[in-house]
Amino acid sequence: MRIVFCGTPSFAVPTFQHLLAQSEFEVIGVITQPDRPRGRGQEISFSPVKEAALAANLPVHQPEKIRSPEAERLLQKLAPDCVVIIAYGQIIPARLLPVPKLGWINLHASLLPKYRGAAPINWAIVNGETRTGVTTMRIDAGMDSGETLLQREIEIGAKETAPELAARMSESGAPLLAETLRGLAAGTIAPKPQNHAEASYAPMLKKEDGCIDWKRPAIEIYNRMRGFAPWPGAYTSFRGQTCQVWAEPVSKAGLVGMPSGMGGGAPGTLLGEEHGLFVWCGDATVLCVSIVKVEGRKRVKATDFANGARLKSGERFGDS
Repeated sequence: MRIVFCGTPSFAVPTFQHLLAQSEFEVIGVITQPDRPRGRGQEISFSPVKEAALAANLPVHQPEKIRSPEAERLLQKLAPDCVVIIAYGQIIPARLLPVPKLGWINLHASLLPKYRGAAPINWAIVNGETRTGVTTMRIDAGMDSGETLLQREIEIGAKETAPELAARMSESGAPLLAETLRGLAAGTIAPKPQNHAEASYAPMLKKEDGCIDWKRPAIEIYNRMRGFAPWPGAYTSFRGQTCQVWAEPVSKAGLVGMPSGMGGGAPGTLLGEEHGLFVWCGDATVLCVSIVKVEGRKRVKATDFANGARLKSGERFGDS
């Protein structure tokens, strides 16, 4: 099977490498996003898929726009049996969909039709899901709305962050994608239309998503911390400065584990104790802060932050 591989981030690399290791597949070319400036220094860097393709001595193509006439001519010239597309980063125009005989086969990081869109892993964690999965599908002109092929469920760990879950899902998805291609070639997979009435969406993350609303229950704030790692993170304000915060839920008011002296308070109220920094949240719940990073400074333990700040009674996160 002649395959063009289309992808960009590290999530796509395990599937790319898995396909290279299978004798019945021939990756004849790789399409990835153009090189972009990244990091604090804004140095031009290759995408993880490009780095993996160069290491495998495969030709790499980086059209600025996949809808361009040049990209269409490239695909027509390559004449692949299939295009495998994983987190490429651009919408494929309808006129390109018929080019490969078996279609454009996508690995999506959710159990479709749930969590269509750009950030399914993040929003599954944010919403407190305990299970998710990977789905292979044949893309159509819509947003993750094509016929599904195979699915595999994956449990979400209670403390797992988005990068940790993404790493596991990418490894699990690699053999599933290969199994899908074999099934399509053999005619043993029956594509299933999605039930669009059951669809939910996982939009691209925005900076403001990470702003902590301390009126939320502690478990919701904690899930957002896990889901929005590493970007946009979870941040709040303290004495006019922005702080990145990491914490874990402690307890419900009045239950065992409540820090002494913390009988209640407005959401965001801080209490520094010998063994920790605690913050009052909505529904009479508490978070135990472990790490704080004030803008322009290094990450420090929450106890060091509290000692250095010399907290005053009633001070709160979230106050301007």
